[in-house]
Amino acid sequence: MTVKYTVNDGVKWSDNAPVDVNDLVLAWAIGSGYYSDSNPDAKTGNAYFQTAADTAGLNLTSFPELGSDGRSMTIKYSKPYADWAIALGIPTIDSPAHVLAQKAGLKDAAALTDLLKGLPKGDPAKPAAVNETLKKVSDFWNTGFDSKQLPSDASLFLSNGPYVVKSMEPDQSMTLVKNNDFSWGNKGKLDQITVRYIGSASAQIQALKNGEADIVAPQASADTVDQLKALAGQGVTMDKGPQLSYDHVDLNYSGVFADQNVREAFMKTIPRQDILNKIIKPLDPDAKVLDSQFFLPGQPKYDDSVKNNGSDKYPSVDIDGAKKLLNGATPTIRIMYNKDNPNRLDSFTLISQSASKAGFTVVDGGLGKSEWGKALGNGSYDASIFGWINPGVGVNNVPQVFNSGNGSNYNGFASADADKLMDTLMTTPDKAKQDDLISQIDKIVWSTGYGLPLFQTVGVDAYSDKVTGVTYNPTQTGVWWNVWNWSSK
Repeated sequence: MTVKYTVNDGVKWSDNAPVDVNDLVLAWAIGSGYYSDSNPDAKTGNAYFQTAADTAGLNLTSFPELGSDGRSMTIKYSKPYADWAIALGIPTIDSPAHVLAQKAGLKDAAALTDLLKGLPKGDPAKPAAVNETLKKVSDFWNTGFDSKQLPSDASLFLSNGPYVVKSMEPDQSMTLVKNNDFSWGNKGKLDQITVRYIGSASAQIQALKNGEADIVAPQASADTVDQLKALAGQGVTMDKGPQLSYDHVDLNYSGVFADQNVREAFMKTIPRQDILNKIIKPLDPDAKVLDSQFFLPGQPKYDDSVKNNGSDKYPSVDIDGAKKLLNGATPTIRIMYNKDNPNRLDSFTLISQSASKAGFTVVDGGLGKSEWGKALGNGSYDASIFGWINPGVGVNNVPQVFNSGNGSNYNGFASADADKLMDTLMTTPDKAKQDDLISQIDKIVWSTGYGLPLFQTVGVDAYSDKVTGVTYNPTQTGVWWNVWNWSSK
């Protein structure tokens, strides 16, 4: 399979440097893992670019063929790749090669491309000595753009989209202004957008009420919806709908949960219907407990996958069944979750109360909103409660989370059979065949005692009558998906 990727003529970064073939090559190098010879088990080699994304697809390629126009490259995939159209990023190229080249001491972006072109493919079985220049490039890419305040170096916050960062208030806000040179896509109508960091749903709604915010996207709850409905009289519009997202409980495959009987016993205690009734039913009376790790209600393959994936083993709480599996044991488990998130706190409380009836001792491992995400996969807990949200396109998110050893595989799930199916999935462009493969993976995941999906989440957006053009979107992009349509009255 051969694909030519071309940057549109005239596209440039906000420092006036062109977005060109060097940026395409860098995106390929990052996404393919081509230079990594890291062997985590043996603790040898070098990973270079550290990304949570899966390298499946781009790892089917060798170094690209560079176009003579300076803004295109051709990639030859050894097999068809399902996500070829989004292989280099969604929605755009986001790593400026000329900046990384400069930070690594190279002359320019072309010199970085020459460096990459001259290096061999990494081989974990035969790790090579670290390439110091590539390490400088990758180290800067890994952490060099991290900042809580606006860097004095403007090259660290470049944009090739309709807006660019103007200022930042640490832990408070970020102000975006229109990128006046942007002419290769939908141009923004607003001259300036200030993004305020407000985690609390009630605080978001209060800011909307007081005119301190024009658009909010608080976590959905019955209380949130009631508060927003009460603002209709002052011109507030609320949009509510299902999201491509779900909450779930994941169990580690180590420690107390290394024993599948203990995992399954705990799963039998999770009161999914009670959790649904408390959190989602007030928002969606027709909502049902989620019975797939991959498909959501309303998607064509959901019902078929549920019939065959083994989820019927956990139709409701079964304390007696859990006790039988524990056979007198009284395991202590620590559950990690975002304690500042009311829905996750409610889920934890109901799970803890139910699990204790079967003999589990549940330790509250809840962490603050800025800490829980950092703890994922660090081994400090036995189970976790959080949510996944889908980008709405592609299938790469499946191996990203479930392939053995991947960066977002936080609980240590490993299945050779599932890995093979995911390898096939990534080289299967046909949607119906993709769904069949994912359904098979769904069954394997359930059979191992992975944990339980809880419910499909509900999204809520609200905006004042000072703003027009806001449209609900169920994906991880949320309201931002059509920012160019926003305008003020």
